[in-house]
Parts: sequence; C-alpha cells; structure tokens
Amino acid sequence: MTSPEASPPSLSPVTADDVDQAVLLALDVLREAPPAGWDASAGTLEWTCWETVEHLSDDLFAYAVQLGPRTPPLDGEVPFLWQSRRPGGPENAVHADREAGPAGLLQVLEASGALLAAMVRTTPSRVRAHHAFGASDPEGFAAMGVVETLAHTHDLAEGLGLSWAPPAGLCVRVLGRLFPDAPTGTDPWQTLLWATGRTALPGRPRRTAWRWYGEPRGEGG
Repeated sequence: MTSPEASPPSLSPVTADDVDQAVLLALDVLREAPPAGWDASAGTLEWTCWETVEHLSDDLFAYAVQLGPRTPPLDGEVPFLWQSRRPGGPENAVHADREAGPAGLLQVLEASGALLAAMVRTTPSRVRAHHAFGASDPEGFAAMGVVETLAHTHDLAEGLGLSWAPPAGLCVRVLGRLFPDAPTGTDPWQTLLWATGRTALPGRPRRTAWRWYGEPRGEGG
C-alpha cells in the first residue's frame, strides 16, 4: 500500500504516553456515565455502549498482541478466537464479566490500554507487524490505539449523554501518522471525526468509507 503523501517532517511521533493519555482521558469521562445507560446504542453504531467498550478494549488488546511474538506475523493476525456474543454484536477476543458491572468493564479497558502502551514502549522501532491497512511499526500501532480510543469514546459519549473533546495535539499527531490525506487547516478534533466517518467538514461531506495508512511513511510498496 502507498500513502497519498508524506507526513510533515516536523510532526511529533505518537508514543506510548499518548496511548496512556487517551485511555485515561476516556476513563475519566466514562466513569461519569449513568449506571442505566450501558445498554443504550453508542452513537450511530449498532452496538450497545457496553459492547463498544468491549470492542475498544479488544482493539487495544489486539494491537498489543500483534507486536508480541518475537517475530510478529506479516501475513495475518495472531490467531486468537474472535467471536460475537449475539448476532450483530462485535467479534471480540476480549469480553468483560457483566457481573463486575461498569467498574469492571472500565477496568478491562484500562488493562487493555496498559498492555498496548507497554508493548509500544518495549518493542524496537524496526519491528513490523501485520495490519489490514498496511504492515506497521510500534508507533503506528500506538496511533491506531489512540484513534480507536478517541473515536469510540465519541460514540460512547453520544450514547451516554456525556461531553467529550480530546486535546488538539493528540489529534494532530495521530492525523499526521495515519491520515496523510486529511486537511490541516481545520479543527483537529473535528478533522479526526471527519477522517473516521463521523462528521462532515466545510466543503467535505461525511465519509461513507474510510481507512488509515498504517505503514511508516516512505515504506509503501
């Protein structure tokens, strides 16, 4: 895969600290959720808010374990069993014990985020691992985890009636790493929502299909 254009050379890298920050900010917001709200739909998704947190936890876990083998796979995912608990629900390897309640659900999210941050910190930058949007390095998987966290917390905030607006700098870094086709003269958070198909921008309609570019810049084939 080839990215549309190179990232600006002065762009700060996405780091494990960014993963930590994104997850901790999400947890701060989600802890304010009404106890009865977890079975509501998460924004425009077909999943409940509970299922969406499980899906987000699973994303973070999946990115962490993809970097885990001494020689990470370049032709597919580490073969955990992903399955849905109901027709139309997310296919996850990670499921939270419902009896643990919302506090337990959020602990699962925190633990999955910590796994990804730890793998990003300890995996050499030269390592590459498979992703459907391009074989990526630890920074790329960090950026993917941040995007998943910011975007799905947006979905959750809509479903739970909460306010959510992550820091602009965090949005700028992941846009530069994964979305080189995104505009740069617009509000970073609104641009990330546009890039992930969640809103329109002036002169740019809402995307009906979207992707990111996981390969490190300059490595596209």
